[in-house]
Amino acid sequence: MATSHTPSEAGERKLPPLTEGPYRKRLFVVALIATFGGLLFGYDTGVINGALRPMTAELGLTPFTEGVVTASLLFGAAVGAMACGRLSDGWGRRKTIILLAVMFFVGTMFCVFAPSFEVMVVGRVILGLAVGGASTVVPVFLAELAPYEIRGSLAGRNELMIVIGQLAAFVVNAIIGSIWGQHEGVWRYMLAVAALPAIALFVGMLRVPESPRWLVEKGRIAEARTVLETIRPLDRANAELADVENLTKEEKKEDVTGWRDVLTNKWLFRILLVGIGLGMAQQLTGINSIMYYGQTVLVEAGFSESAALIANVAPGVIAVLGGLFALYMMDRINRRKTLIIGFSLTTLCHVLIGISSIALPVGNPLRPFVILFLVVAFVGSVQAFLNIAVWVMLSEIFPLAMRGFGIGVAVFFLWITNAFLGLYFPSIIDAVGITGSFFMFAGVGVLALIFVWTQVPETRGRTLEGIEADVSTGAIYTVSKRDRIRL
Repeated sequence: MATSHTPSEAGERKLPPLTEGPYRKRLFVVALIATFGGLLFGYDTGVINGALRPMTAELGLTPFTEGVVTASLLFGAAVGAMACGRLSDGWGRRKTIILLAVMFFVGTMFCVFAPSFEVMVVGRVILGLAVGGASTVVPVFLAELAPYEIRGSLAGRNELMIVIGQLAAFVVNAIIGSIWGQHEGVWRYMLAVAALPAIALFVGMLRVPESPRWLVEKGRIAEARTVLETIRPLDRANAELADVENLTKEEKKEDVTGWRDVLTNKWLFRILLVGIGLGMAQQLTGINSIMYYGQTVLVEAGFSESAALIANVAPGVIAVLGGLFALYMMDRINRRKTLIIGFSLTTLCHVLIGISSIALPVGNPLRPFVILFLVVAFVGSVQAFLNIAVWVMLSEIFPLAMRGFGIGVAVFFLWITNAFLGLYFPSIIDAVGITGSFFMFAGVGVLALIFVWTQVPETRGRTLEGIEADVSTGAIYTVSKRDRIRL
């Protein structure tokens, strides 16, 4: 999708080109440390997949309280996303991530030593606050550090670490379940592993610089220059700093910081709705229902419980492979085209899973393997074309002064959608089975395609300052019919 040429784009073309140098290594090390937040996000959301059944037996959970244990993290994440987005705008991206590392560790300890359902829910809520905060702050931190030419692949590393964390959870669950599956409290060992990356995130972030764009927004120009000079060639650092300073001065005249400011500006309100729509559409593919309840779906498909626990690793593997593919393609294919391909493939997979569950009744030996194959194809489609693209776009579409607030609101709705699916998915499966569940997801997928086609702007190949200038004037929505056809 092409936007109209604006002065901001001309400015982007005048930036000195990126050259080889030690700054690239420093940039990637900083990104690696920050994305331990994504790793924890993935592990803490994925570990419940295998830990839930033995936890249910020990704590005496009912189907409803199983949903509460799963969804408590997700509702906590919704609050954490909103709160930490605002916190990072005022307190700083780096300090907020350090706080999140502490919360990850504390929440893990609550869950590991939980003697009852009530304490487990408290621990899961604390983890949820940390997960939601990480889902908001880490992508923004990475996007504000990255040169625009590689922003997609650098910011997208957080989503890759999320699926690596989920795969790690599935593998750890399978290993621990196979070795100590008959031991009481085996699920506690599964949960305890999350303490290690929480410690690594805390220690690593103590040595990481603050976001230079946040520093400029706070008037700390000298500090911002020092940071940029360590992660850019010198001439590029000076040029970027000048661009950010100029735009920040203009932005401060408008003082856009909260709900009232956004609601009274039609272009900012529209981009906020786009962000909310992207977050909800991603979740309504049902991807996290598979990540949380994959074992349940595979048992419903015809696998035994032990076989389902092992087979459940396959979606985790394809998620990582899809994430690697997505990182490679993020700075090569337009964001809109990526999203449209993704929603088309996931909708097709939903339809095929629904048809297969009808055509291959329970007891048919092919049923579990066909459904597993289609589930793997679905997860691969989401990870290759949707998840990384959505998180990258959420990190780059909002103006600097409302960036933490904007992504916080969008991710709040993302997590609320996720939470309600997590809470009610077992009941939906119980009521309408695989067939009805996936046909429902297919219908939502069609609506998501219409939304992306008509509302979502293109952002690839633009500086954050260029995107911001065009969002503020509405120029980013100027799209011709020919542009939509060409994507």
